[in-house]
Parts: sequence; C-alpha cells; structure tokens
Amino acid sequence: MINKKMYALGSKRSIIREIFEYSKIRSAEIGADKVFDFSLGNPSVEPPVEIKNAINDLNLNENSVLLHGYTSAQGDFSVRKVISDDINAKFNLSLTPDNIYMTCGAAASLSISLKATFNDGDECIVFAPFFTEYRVFIENAQGKVVVSTPLEKTFQIDIDDFESKINVNTKAVIINSPNNPSGVVYSEDTIKAVCNVLNKKQAEFNHPIYLIADEPYRELVYADVKVPYLMNYYDNTIVCYSYSKALSLPGERIGYIAVNPKAVNAKDLYLAICGAGRSLGYVCAPSMFQQVVKKCINAKVDVNVYKENRDILYDNLTKFGYNCVKPDGAFYLFVKALEEDAYKFFEKAKSKEILVVPCDDFGVKGYVRIAYCVDKDKIINSLPAFEALAKEYKQ
Repeated sequence: MINKKMYALGSKRSIIREIFEYSKIRSAEIGADKVFDFSLGNPSVEPPVEIKNAINDLNLNENSVLLHGYTSAQGDFSVRKVISDDINAKFNLSLTPDNIYMTCGAAASLSISLKATFNDGDECIVFAPFFTEYRVFIENAQGKVVVSTPLEKTFQIDIDDFESKINVNTKAVIINSPNNPSGVVYSEDTIKAVCNVLNKKQAEFNHPIYLIADEPYRELVYADVKVPYLMNYYDNTIVCYSYSKALSLPGERIGYIAVNPKAVNAKDLYLAICGAGRSLGYVCAPSMFQQVVKKCINAKVDVNVYKENRDILYDNLTKFGYNCVKPDGAFYLFVKALEEDAYKFFEKAKSKEILVVPCDDFGVKGYVRIAYCVDKDKIINSLPAFEALAKEYKQ
C-alpha cells in the first residue's frame, strides 16, 4: 500500500497551485492578456544585472566541476563564508561558515529546520495569516500546528493570544516578516514582545523553544521600514533564507539556513540540521547558483517596481470600496472579501477572469490574497473588472 497521507498531498495541490494551473488552461483558451492572474508569488522583476554577469563570467572562466559538480553536503565553504561574513557585517553578529547550511530555497530550509528540532508530538506555533505549506512541513516533521490569531485591524501579532498558545510541548515558533499573505512587517516592539514571552516560557519549561525566521521577503520593503533581524533579539533563532524574491530567482531554488551561534548547544543544533538535510536528501544545493550568490551577495532587485504596483492596486481598490491591509513589504495585498465566504467571492471574481487566492487555508477567513508581482499593465487592465465586481456587490 502507498502512503495515504502522501497520496492526499499529491492528489490535491495547494489552493495557490490549483488556481495557477487553472490560469494556464484559461489563458490558452481566451488569451493570457484577458486573464488577470494574481495567484502565484512569482517575481516579474528582472534579476539584477549582476546575476547575468556572474553567470556569464562563471561559464567563461570556471571549470565544470566547480559549476556542476558536487559541493560539500552543507554547501561550498567559500560560499558559506561569504554569507556568514555578510550577515556579521550587516547585523553585528559572529557567525562562521559552520553556522550556514546551503539549501534548495526556503521550503527546504524550513523542512530541514523542523526535522532537526522536532520529536513526535512537539508543537509549532504559526502566526495567522501564514503560508499554507507550513502545515505540510510541520506535520511531515511529526509536529502539531498551533495557530495564533492576529490583531484584527493591523494584523500584527496578538501577544496575549500567542502567550496563551504556548505550553510544555511547544518546540518552535515560525515567524514570517514581511508576511505572506498580508505584506505586514512585524514591528520591533512586536518582535521584542514575542521574544520576551519566549524567554519567559523557556525558563518555565526548562527547554529551548526555537524561533524559526522565514525570510524570503526580507529585502522587499518600502520606504524606511525596518525588518528586525531576529538573531539580535533571541538566542535560539534559526534563520531560513531564500534568494528567490530578493534576486528574482525562484526557479533556481537557492537559499540557506543560518544557526545563531548563541543558541543553546549551537554546534549540536547545526549538526542536527546537517543530519536532517541528509535524511531528507537535501544535500548539495545547486552548485552553480551557490557560486552566483557568492558573487552577488549585495545585489538586489528594484523594489520600486513592486511599490508602484502596490500603490496602483491599493489606491484603486480602496476607491472602489474594498477593505485592504496596506503592505509595508513583500508583494501581496490582503483584501477583505465582499462577502463572508471567501471562496464564493473567489468564484465571482473568477467569472470576471480575476484570479485571487481565498485565504481560509492561511488561517484567516473572509480574505483573499492578491500577488501584485506581475506586469504593471496587467494590474491596470484588471481595474475595470475589479470595479465591476465591487458594483455588483453594491447592487
């Protein structure tokens, strides 16, 4: 017999992927320009020019073993040194290459970190709204998902609710800021309050509680918004990072895990991460793109493109009567559906060729997510459809 749990995961995609696949079919039927697909967080901004230059330079001047052969299981040492040095310089820390484990993107980083820290029955707190695949990653590590509900208007963390969810079985907390799906950046005061609670509970239960920072959107912030680096606030922190968004490289699957050297038994924690990577088969992240990120450690995409998209969409949707959470980062707009049932709203939007993601699976009912990491023309061309949909509800 096959594994029924794995069959269930494979036979039904996540809601995001279901909508994305529908979009491809519908685009073939009526033309992609007539389908307003806001389902997938797939960056539309070109990678920085440094990326293309680095790829060309590597292909011209490096041997094939460096680019296409195996690295050490945890990643090339020189790459890990550049990354640890960069973190130290930016955040005044003291990481070494042996605090870094190269991964196939943030999904692998999270899966490895959970596998390394969890025993059967351990609990992981996630802050709603949260990326739907957290549930898959946690349960695959034999953990239990515990959802903390947010403050309703700001979608900042409700500290009282968070504290009420912690118990002796709590092993980890995942925090994602800037947040997918809301675009909210958790304030420094919020982060300090979370860490104070965790320190208190660690002492009460006499075991580490790991703070797992999921950070693929760290660089995608607007104006002077600050994203606190959690290692500076809490010792038992594991950072899961991906270059998918900061460098517009989602399909290349390159990222890393960083273990805080101040964590309890940090060396053992790192070795457990190496073991979890081995057990899951996540060893030797793509070799060429390890070298690419080494050469492009300070490269970034132009976030002003996303800011312009945000402003066009937010300003117009609020004018049409939609209630939206204004994002300070990432490239998602969190919009209150115009009826209680987000799935029914999704179907009505779909009838106008607008594809948004109902967010019940994200832990918050009655909202939809709009991924505005698309061409500006798609946003502009979708506005009449959004307006017509709002008018239908008003009538």
